[in-house]
Amino acid sequence: MPTISVNKEELFKALGKRYTFEEFDELCFEFGVEPEEPDEDDIIENPDAALEWKIEIGANRYDLLCIEGLVRGLLVFLERVEAPRYKTIPPWPGKTQRLRILPRTAEVRPFAVAAVLRNITFTPEIYKSFIDLQDKLHQNLCRRRTLVAIGTHDLDTLKGPFYYDAKPPSEIKFKALNQTEEKTAAELMEIYSNESHLKQYLPIIQDKPVYPVIYDSNGVVLSMPPIINGDHSKITLNTKNVFIECTATDLNKATITLDTIVTMFSQYCSPPYEGIESAEVVNPCGTSVMYPELHYRLEEIDVSDTNCKIGICIPPGEMARLLTKMCLESTPFDSGNKIMVEIPPTRHDVIHACDIVEDVAIAYGYNNIVKTIPQTNCIGNQYPINKLSDLLRQEIAAAGFTEVLSFALCSRDDVADKLGKNIKDIKAVHIANPKTLEFQVARTTLLPGILKTINKNKSMPLPLKLFEISDIVLCDSAKDVGAKNERWLCAVNYNKSSGFEIVKGLLDRVMQLLEIPAERGKTGYYIEACDDPTYFQGRCATVILRGKAIGKIGVLHPDVVTKFDINNPCSAFEISVEPLLNRT
Repeated sequence: MPTISVNKEELFKALGKRYTFEEFDELCFEFGVEPEEPDEDDIIENPDAALEWKIEIGANRYDLLCIEGLVRGLLVFLERVEAPRYKTIPPWPGKTQRLRILPRTAEVRPFAVAAVLRNITFTPEIYKSFIDLQDKLHQNLCRRRTLVAIGTHDLDTLKGPFYYDAKPPSEIKFKALNQTEEKTAAELMEIYSNESHLKQYLPIIQDKPVYPVIYDSNGVVLSMPPIINGDHSKITLNTKNVFIECTATDLNKATITLDTIVTMFSQYCSPPYEGIESAEVVNPCGTSVMYPELHYRLEEIDVSDTNCKIGICIPPGEMARLLTKMCLESTPFDSGNKIMVEIPPTRHDVIHACDIVEDVAIAYGYNNIVKTIPQTNCIGNQYPINKLSDLLRQEIAAAGFTEVLSFALCSRDDVADKLGKNIKDIKAVHIANPKTLEFQVARTTLLPGILKTINKNKSMPLPLKLFEISDIVLCDSAKDVGAKNERWLCAVNYNKSSGFEIVKGLLDRVMQLLEIPAERGKTGYYIEACDDPTYFQGRCATVILRGKAIGKIGVLHPDVVTKFDINNPCSAFEISVEPLLNRT
């Protein structure tokens, strides 16, 4: 979970009270975050560490990723202040800041949102916090800038309207932040490939034919997202008006990011919380949207149901007060049977009524919930598929096979080309942004994992008899996530001769243990010759159980053996375990 560092003196000043670490730890526990005091080794290595406390924040609480949001939340929780109302101010007549998205951005990062913070006052501490929040959001909500990239600029150095375009790298030339001269995008990518902070972001756009770029009506480049901002519009302590733009591959995440930044730092505007100015974003289709949204919405919860779920009994008025302490303005209605809860734009983590129930429990105090014995007795039990898998593991090991556990992810070649198949014919779940060629898809078969294990253990005495019982993943449009897990069993015999009889004997043993007879019909199992490019022609069969195919058995094709860089014959079988549960 994300961790923020706060200066103790700034914290005490903002809270209006000095705390010992024990007192602050107790307050944080009640609020739902966890502070950490620096140990002696940290202080010896960095004396400034003694001036700070680190606080661990829930990964979905974006509003607490800076000292401004944390202090605001704590003060509301302590009922010293009321939660502020966030709203946008209309632009000055004829001064609407407009960001026009051009069509070619669809090739790389199709979405953008924008806003302005007016009459803001920066100090060194506020400026540092402003930059730190962007870094925290980039690492957390923005998923290392892959989903959203934030750009903040001194509006008074620019002239709107602004344009969000995508151009070939050679056509983008500007003076980047902290650079001394103008360079093309291609030259900057070469420079940043050796820069520890930025090189991790280069792959996001490096292989794209065009790079995203934002510039103003004078052609001044604001930023080349998600890599670097321009030096011309950089923010300084003298900046009074901040133009914020967020480019994204996920529009929802972009709006959340923008809402978070403007709500956290609008307190430094003059007057406080009233300096959030709308900006117009014009889409390629010609439609326009005003940002930020700062959307308030209403949810309702049932009082008795909430009390039952938490295990408490409090009246509606008290429950509404507890929710208000969590920055969720609440009012009882329906004769006190229900509570209307207003979700502010800072609480994007509240997406369901159960999240509101959780906030009631936090505000009430988990330590204050009386422990009770459940009224029902529930006996835990193992899932049948897991129980069967465990029993099979013991018996297969007793038959002389050694179990392996291979990676659930593998390369496309592992499940397709190396097995003599076409990747287009495989129902594989592909990783959208694989970090390595070894992990591109979720495995659709257990066989490659075992063959790669054999490859790493070729020096071991023969024979190598290995098996694995694990899940594979297949695309399934009928499932809500578009994929499903299936439990499969795979066994391989690796020796100087193929030893088909070894794996056939193991298959027969598995069926014998499950009391499945070796016969045709609706009750037994049998094998039937077939062709499969993974197996040697004429030495492959389909395993049929109760009239339905559940897997394959045979001698692996020499090409498959060669492609996995092993030099002795293999025989194998692979079957689905789930049909074995069905006794009819």
